Amino acid sequence: MSPEQALQRLVEGNRRFRETGGAEPDRLWSRHLATGAQQPYAIVLGCSDSRIPVEIVFDAGFGDLFVVRVAGNIVAPSVVGSIEFAASRFGTRLVVVMGHTGCGAISATLDVIATGRDSSSKNIRSITDRITPHIEDLVRAGGPDVDHQAMRANVRASVDHLRHGSPLLEELVLAEDLAVIGAEYELETGEVHFLEGAAF
Repeated sequence: MSPEQALQRLVEGNRRFRETGGAEPDRLWSRHLATGAQQPYAIVLGCSDSRIPVEIVFDAGFGDLFVVRVAGNIVAPSVVGSIEFAASRFGTRLVVVMGHTGCGAISATLDVIATGRDSSSKNIRSITDRITPHIEDLVRAGGPDVDHQAMRANVRASVDHLRHGSPLLEELVLAEDLAVIGAEYELETGEVHFLEGAAF
């Protein structure tokens, strides 16, 4: 499946989810779907937020999506490795980095920047420390809707990291065997918006 076809399938699945609650017939467990070879049509790096179950949001079934979830949809080595594994092993040609409105990891990072007080947990700091460089200038400049703009900037940074921070993924992108794009999920509407640069 081409990146364009995979993206269209995601768009259509999200539309079904919003309009009818989803109609994907492959959600019931079956031995064939559960034990067959993986052939996901898209890789999605999303946030761990419990309100955004990726397969449901895209009305996808067993084996349709290879999903990696981590707070703030940050790109850490294990995340890169997971995406490299799927792209190289299964031939999946589309990676979507999906942020969302009301992201707690973004809010926590905004608090750190505003107050200078960081979490006492080094593990939480490992998340906010990865987000801070990509949104700090934006936050300090101020302006309206900073949290939304910060979320989008963080998505773009993760997209850029995947495109250029992994020799394996970069080679696939340059060969036009893989597309890496950004998206945002609106908690308020259930709609996924693909960010500029999503056209192939």
